[in-house]
Amino acid sequence: MLFERLKALLFPPKCVLCGRLLEREETDLCHECRTDRPLYPRPSGGKEFIDRWTAVWYYDSMVRRSLLRYKFHGARHYASCYGRMLAMKLTEEDLTDFDLLTWIPVSAKRLRKRGYDQARLLAQAVGAELGREPTPTLRKKWDNPPQSGISGPAQRRANVLGIYQVLDPERVRGKKILLLDDILTTSATASECARMLLTAGAERVTLGAVAAGGRKKDNR
Repeated sequence: MLFERLKALLFPPKCVLCGRLLEREETDLCHECRTDRPLYPRPSGGKEFIDRWTAVWYYDSMVRRSLLRYKFHGARHYASCYGRMLAMKLTEEDLTDFDLLTWIPVSAKRLRKRGYDQARLLAQAVGAELGREPTPTLRKKWDNPPQSGISGPAQRRANVLGIYQVLDPERVRGKKILLLDDILTTSATASECARMLLTAGAERVTLGAVAAGGRKKDNR
């Protein structure tokens, strides 16, 4: 208890999105970000190889900056907030009918450099909220150029083609899979992972993400 109080004094909790110091009654997000930041609307259809999908927020402005801190600047503690928000979104949209909870992994090289796999942390946080243990199903065979530096859907699909491997086809055969990632833009990476899981015999793949593209950026 003393340690937690000292920690709160030295490192007061801040809003995961805007970075403002939280009030005593606030958790994860400040009141303004929780009420004013628009949630991603319920998608009307699937994507290539993906049966259904959802995201918590639009990938723009302060959400984008928050996720960049999470991925590249060591803010791994954001995973608990992201996990709670994504678990709520999955539940609200009736996307919790799955057999396996898994994630899109980073390469071994990127894991060594970053020190953690942000999608795996997200899966663990979502699993804790839904009472499900995440299961590794995929391996990234090599470190390809980041998708963010590639323009055009065809080029992005080519960049990820064949770079993921299913670890144990027997584990996914006949299973309904919930696949998680932090960011969904063109969906090339997620679709390639879903393709590999379906090729290995999975019944269907549902996708959940913290944020997805689809709206013009603002300056907030």
